[in-house]
Amino acid sequence: MADTNAADIKKLTFERAIEELETIVKRLEEGKVPLEESVAIYERGEALKRRCEELLRQAEARVEKITLDSSGKPAGTEPLDVN
Repeated sequence: MADTNAADIKKLTFERAIEELETIVKRLEEGKVPLEESVAIYERGEALKRRCEELLRQAEARVEKITLDSSGKPAGTEPLDVN
């Protein structure tokens, strides 16, 4: 099941992952979730956080490629790498 969840998370957009992560945080902060479920949703939350960080790094790399040359100075634009 963990593999299924990991595959599921890898398909999420940043917006959807952050939305689900916020929901998990709210549920945990309320303190009304049974222990076993708390552990499970915490683990999913960690995976969602990693997904968001991965997507942000990818976006940052694409923006840097567009706006900076090798010396770090603005260099105009290049086509975005859509992969």
